[in-house]
Amino acid sequence: MLYVLFRPLADQFILFNLFRYITFRAGAACMTALVVSFLMGPGVIRWLKSVQKQGQPIRLDGPERHLVEKKGTPTMGGLLILGSLAISTLLWVDLKNGYIWPVLFVTLGYGALGFWDDYLKVTKRNTKGVSGRVKLVIQALVGFITAVWITSLAKGPLGTALTVPVFKEIVIQLGYFFPVFGTLVMMGASNAVNLTDGLDGLAIVPTMIAAAVFTLIAYLVGNRIFADYLQLNPVVGAGELAVFCSALVGAGMGFLWFNAPPAAVFMGDIGSLALGGALGAVAMVTKHEFVLMIVGGLFVVETLSVIIQVFWYKRTGRRVFLMAPLHHHFEKKGWAEPTIVIRFWIISMILALLGLATLKIR
Repeated sequence: MLYVLFRPLADQFILFNLFRYITFRAGAACMTALVVSFLMGPGVIRWLKSVQKQGQPIRLDGPERHLVEKKGTPTMGGLLILGSLAISTLLWVDLKNGYIWPVLFVTLGYGALGFWDDYLKVTKRNTKGVSGRVKLVIQALVGFITAVWITSLAKGPLGTALTVPVFKEIVIQLGYFFPVFGTLVMMGASNAVNLTDGLDGLAIVPTMIAAAVFTLIAYLVGNRIFADYLQLNPVVGAGELAVFCSALVGAGMGFLWFNAPPAAVFMGDIGSLALGGALGAVAMVTKHEFVLMIVGGLFVVETLSVIIQVFWYKRTGRRVFLMAPLHHHFEKKGWAEPTIVIRFWIISMILALLGLATLKIR
């Protein structure tokens, strides 16, 4: 909105020339989302506490200490993230950019699904919420619409192609299957972040780290000069997503202020499903889906731990882990929550560096 208002005035007022630069607007979007989060946070948390008298339902089969330490904490804190993210993005992004809208669509669409899921959990006082089958169907529908939308905006054969990090010459043409692949990327990322969201601050920091990495990636692939220098596949218009990703970092920092142990509010599915979907959509636009698997490797491992646990238990009746997802396994082994969370953050940072390395190793 501000870009549309002030960019045409750049010739009359030199200060407005700053709005030409994605780097300036990305930084401003991050700070705006952070400030909005700080301002909205206390009021949102008070409101959530007033409507959720008993807070988020706690799994009875989970770690025993959760029944005591986390009892009464409200959920749906993702409202704070999505609110500040949407406000900041719409303020600082170029609203004429086509890629912004499908990314916002899947973010808010998955967020709406998460809101429904959280609402059922809170009102019915159990941890089931929306059935798994219904949730997957809605995710697939929203994801497919988004994938087709993004594909229709892409220019040339790269629009339906899959690129491989490090190997610059390998471009796999998926054709009409590409929207299906993109749907699976968004669904997978969404559910992976959702599974990781089990301890205070555990999901939001790796999400912020991944968003920071994709802020850089979006800027580079959207800039022909940098893309050619790094031998990346340029995507015209993708640079504007750097503003969105930077706003996501700011919104995440604002939420972490209230989610830091002991959490005053939980993210809930409204946040985790939306954030994962957003990362998946950005990865799809920038043609870095495999890099998302590296940068978001923590989410991948958490998801694999659940798949392995379920598969092995059905086959043998025995468990591989004391409890899945993986962070609960370490809780059962006696690790303190801050130890698990901080070590997982460190792993996320290492994976982010590996993901960034693929931009230079070609």
